[in-house]
Amino acid sequence: MVDVSGKDVTARRAVAAARYVTRPDVIALLRDDALPKADVLTTARLAGIGAAKRTSELIPLCHPLPLDAVSIDLDLTDDAVLITATASTSGRTGVEMEALTAATVAGLTLHDMIKAVDPEGTLTDVRLLEKSGGKRGDWRRQGSAGEGGAGEAGAGEAGPEVHHRDVRGGAVRPRTAVVLVASTRAAAGTRADETGPTIAHWLAAYGLAVDEPVVVPDAEIGQALASALADSPALIIITGGTGVSPSDRTPEAVRAVLDTELPGIAEAVRERGRAATPTAVLSRAVAGIARGTVLVALPGSPGAVRDGLAVLEGSLDHLLAQLAGGGGHD
Repeated sequence: MVDVSGKDVTARRAVAAARYVTRPDVIALLRDDALPKADVLTTARLAGIGAAKRTSELIPLCHPLPLDAVSIDLDLTDDAVLITATASTSGRTGVEMEALTAATVAGLTLHDMIKAVDPEGTLTDVRLLEKSGGKRGDWRRQGSAGEGGAGEAGAGEAGPEVHHRDVRGGAVRPRTAVVLVASTRAAAGTRADETGPTIAHWLAAYGLAVDEPVVVPDAEIGQALASALADSPALIIITGGTGVSPSDRTPEAVRAVLDTELPGIAEAVRERGRAATPTAVLSRAVAGIARGTVLVALPGSPGAVRDGLAVLEGSLDHLLAQLAGGGGHD
């Protein structure tokens, strides 16, 4: 094994993909959960997650890694299942093999459950899409934007997104919040950050303890988010990096750590903004829960931030109370 003891411990993330090609009638059976072996998609997801955890046992000379999160997204097209596996860790070596192993085993599980009706089904196009962290920094396969499964823009009809993750970290600290600003220009000092202070002021007025906003380049939002989650705040609000340019990676960083997505919040933010700005429909704002912490990623414009805070105004107390064990519904 390669000696990695001299490397720095950093937040690392990798996304891999694969394609399982089958007949359109089989895809229809998958959509209806009507195959002889039921719960095919859920089983494939679980198999991929389990494989990621055992990568070092399956592939010689791979280092055992403490995985922070693993997710499998399955997107149904007319004649294929698109598989996207995302793995993240905080360590001295990359997590690419875990993501690739997860995508591959999820595809093999699909074949095992589909072969009774389509023995010619084919697992193909296993590949690494992107990685971040470590000495070499970020890398993305050329032309990979928009590839993959339900986690990407333009996804198909895979049904409700399901994530299964290793939940780590301590107890959430009540009434605490962190503000992260993803802006390469603001981090470099060439543009003033207007949105971070607005959010921090609103949170303080709302009664949450919050420090100064943390401003990072777009490419470093994943590491900043991992660091913020390690402190277990009740709420993290991110602004910026939710557009469609190649440097906008905030939604991917957020989804990589989510245990549960809250699509209603993001939908409400887009709907509120659409009344004044038609291009608000292009926003990839996202919200959810990770290790008991509420995550909300808003666009970087002041207007979109105001819209997002207005949406949270009516739901944040109830959401935090539910997560704390009170105010819920049976």
